[in-house]
Amino acid sequence: MVTRDTPWPPGTPCWVDLAADDVGSAIAFYGALFGWDIQSAGPQAGGYHIAYQYGRAVAGLGSTAEGQPSTWTTYLATDDADATAAAITAAGGRLLAGPADLLGQGRMALATDTAGAVFGLWEAGSMEVGQMEASSIKSSQIKGIGLANEPGSLCWNEHTSDDLPGSLAFYRAVFGYESEEMTANYTLLKTAGQQSHVGGIGSAVGPAGWSTYFAVADTATALALAQGLGATIVRPQWDSDWGPMVTVADDQGAVFSLCTAPADS
Repeated sequence: MVTRDTPWPPGTPCWVDLAADDVGSAIAFYGALFGWDIQSAGPQAGGYHIAYQYGRAVAGLGSTAEGQPSTWTTYLATDDADATAAAITAAGGRLLAGPADLLGQGRMALATDTAGAVFGLWEAGSMEVGQMEASSIKSSQIKGIGLANEPGSLCWNEHTSDDLPGSLAFYRAVFGYESEEMTANYTLLKTAGQQSHVGGIGSAVGPAGWSTYFAVADTATALALAQGLGATIVRPQWDSDWGPMVTVADDQGAVFSLCTAPADS
């Protein structure tokens, strides 16, 4: 289990959120699948909700823009959203929104990289928001995900595109990633000075994008539950160095992956 109460190092995938056409249905789906306790972020948050696992924030859920598909978005940590936004455009990316203050909690932005993949930036702020602890609300600061590698929490993020060299060059330029080639078509990423890998970049045919992986106690069992809730299989279960994985689309079409939680989590 990985827990954190302070901002994540720059370049680390630090948050994921779902933009759904029907937020109520999404709350029901993911609450049943992962056992999340999903709470409104407040009347000023425009219907945005925070999902908690064991009292720690693990994801957000909100509404899609009109006409947009339901999708999961990966946010990368930064200690200066404005400077990172400038680096994105200098490296050939494009800003879609922000950087802008978000209810005093921090600064965020949305961007596309040189391959067209959408991702977010999150600069943690200091506004206190509600965090669930046992059956009561505890005042706390959300700096990003507070739990990882535990069933029902984020365990991996990866970027795929048909231009692996170009994508690597972009993210190295913006975030200063150190990289380790795993295969000819897949490279692991580390933030500067950190020992653990924070994500991966791989080659794939089709639209570029960032993928979200959630840990589960058992991939096959979680898949059966997801299908019972209306999910469909996008990529059948496969074995990896980290455990069995499967990629699915939820009942509104948002794609994510399930992975058996690491033994040393």
